[in-house]
Formats: sequence, structure tokens, C-alpha cells
Amino acid sequence: MSELPRFRPDLLLGALLDGGVRFVIVGGLAAQAHGSPSLTGDLDICHAIDRDNLDRLAAVLGELAAVRRGSPDVVRAPLDRRALRAADVVTLTTRHGDLDLLAHPDPGLDFGQLAQRALTTEIMGWVVLVASLDDLVAMKRAAGRPKDLIELEVLGALREEIDRRPG
Repeated sequence: MSELPRFRPDLLLGALLDGGVRFVIVGGLAAQAHGSPSLTGDLDICHAIDRDNLDRLAAVLGELAAVRRGSPDVVRAPLDRRALRAADVVTLTTRHGDLDLLAHPDPGLDFGQLAQRALTTEIMGWVVLVASLDDLVAMKRAAGRPKDLIELEVLGALREEIDRRPG
């Protein structure tokens, strides 16, 4: 893919949901769902890693023409269940933009833990699970990159605002 596709999270979410993939949104889009004004250029998800879900995810990735980001065009590693099961993080480019798959986002979280505390909300017309604000803070803190530290300040301010609300 020489030309970068336009980021269309609505189409990525639709493909994942229509394909029956179980996932929780993490990263920038999740932060936005909690009120962050920060922009994002990719969709980050934590997916269930059971056999059936990985098969469904692999099928959706095929439909999205997903390729590993940064891989030379001549190197096309398969995105099947085995490959998805073996990797904690897979960064992809699809026909609808970048998609990052995190099987175990820091700090040692997984789909089950995130889903248990997740917020169910509507994003771009799709009802989805979004990582809790506290889990997002923990993930940003663990990542520790400069952009995560900036977002951590924003999420901390959102946490303070929520905690001040009556009720």
C-alpha cells in the first residue's frame, strides 16, 4: 500500500462488529469517548484471544486488506489465527486506516479484565465497549511515551472532573 488510506474508524468498527469480533476499544478513540479532546489517527483495540474470536478477527482482517505496518510489500506474513495468537501487539494498515491489535496491553491487562470494567457506549453509530477511564490511565502510565504522558494529564483532569460531580 503506497498511498495511506484515509482513517475511517466508523468503517473499521462496522467491519469488526459485523464480523462478530469481541473487542474493547483502547487508545485515542477510547480517550475521546471519555471526553478527551485529543486527536487520533488509528483504532486501537484489545481483542479476545479465544480460537473462535481469532478466526473471526482474521477473516475481518482479510476483508479489510490488512497488512502489517512497516513491512516491505514483498513480505506478506499471514494474518491467521496462529499469527494473531503469537503476537501481543500487531500494527496494521487497512483500506480504512490504521488498526492496532493489543492482546495484552500494559500493565498486563487482557480482554476479559478490560471488558469487565468497560463502558458500553455509542461511537459513530456503533455500540461498543470502551476501556474504563482508570484502565486507560493505567495503560498510558505504563506506556510512558511522551505522547502518553501528555494524554495522561488530560485523562487525569477528566478523572478529577468526574470525581467532583455529585451523585
